[in-house]
Amino acid sequence: MSSPISPRHIRSTLRRFLDNEASGGLILMAAAVLAIWTANSPLAETYFHILHVYVGPLSIQHWANDALMAVFFLLVGLEIKREMLDGQLSSWGRRILPGAAAAGGMLFPALFYVFLNWSNPAALRGWAIPTATDIAFALGVISLFGSRVPASLKIFLAALAIIDDLGAVIVIAVFYTAELNMLALGGAAIVVATLYGLNRAKVVALWPYLTLGILLWCLVFASGIHATLAGVMLAMMIPLKPTPGTPEALSAESPLHRLENLLHKPVAFVIVPIFGFANAGVSLAGVSMAVFAEPITMGIAMGLVLGKLVGVVGTVALLVKLGLAHLPAKASWGQMIGTAFLCGIGFTMSLFIGLLAFGDPAVQDHVKIGILLGSVVSGILGAICLAAFGRRKAYTES
Repeated sequence: MSSPISPRHIRSTLRRFLDNEASGGLILMAAAVLAIWTANSPLAETYFHILHVYVGPLSIQHWANDALMAVFFLLVGLEIKREMLDGQLSSWGRRILPGAAAAGGMLFPALFYVFLNWSNPAALRGWAIPTATDIAFALGVISLFGSRVPASLKIFLAALAIIDDLGAVIVIAVFYTAELNMLALGGAAIVVATLYGLNRAKVVALWPYLTLGILLWCLVFASGIHATLAGVMLAMMIPLKPTPGTPEALSAESPLHRLENLLHKPVAFVIVPIFGFANAGVSLAGVSMAVFAEPITMGIAMGLVLGKLVGVVGTVALLVKLGLAHLPAKASWGQMIGTAFLCGIGFTMSLFIGLLAFGDPAVQDHVKIGILLGSVVSGILGAICLAAFGRRKAYTES
């Protein structure tokens, strides 16, 4: 007779799952699959109705996209700042390879999309959709291969995805900003200046920053700039270094590290899956194969699969050929190709940009199909390459 499973064992199993790099990606994948199933089930009408129910000034979908995703962007901003000042991107030598690869990985997908949609000026507004990399999905897939993928390649992918996120933030701010409300924008500038003053005064308590961050979100929302960018602005003002002489509990970690640790699991396991569930649902009723041949759909899918591959591998190869950089330690070209394919998993940020680019629900459905198609194909091809070349490397080294 088997012994009962103890609560302590259940807690330890849950803890291992939550601490696993792949878990966030797996939860997000499950949320996306559930959304697609729900949108094509008898619950479809209820699903779409609930998303458009208003709670206060915003619909539930807008709360997910504008408010919850501001917290996601806050975490993205914290990660960018930490890596730039005190991490894998803290020197130009460390930045050049992932930075150039991220730039190439944004340029070529955009070119693929523009080439396929050149004859439709309205569709060109979506050029940035395939430029994004979903860090949770990409790192989740690569972490499944454990020691068969060198740690240096995982670091390269993480750094590339972080720089890619920074590029996406800039793209959203520059190209997807509506008409500006200068009064609200001025108020937001005053709040940012106050946050900067707190930083310079070496205030290490988080509550003043977070309180002002809520006010900043409201003002940015009213200004015409997308409200999620308030999260990035707030992140840039959170102090990275602890203040000498502060109580031990506060100086053990910087405010930035404390907030990042506080947000990591809620963002990975709650906020991003909610966003995925609220936005990945696309009804496939009446969808024919012709939809996959639509320029918008194909532009996104080919941009993610081929554009990312050409952009990342081509840029890395050029830098290596010129002697300006080296492949990540112990990584092969086959593994680099697999990693470049994983960069084509653009789920979260691509969906977000797609919603900003197009307001027509019918066009949004084409966008979602292109993102799902491109991301799934990229993930599968990346996994195949990493599995094949990982085994070959292990065999030759044994």
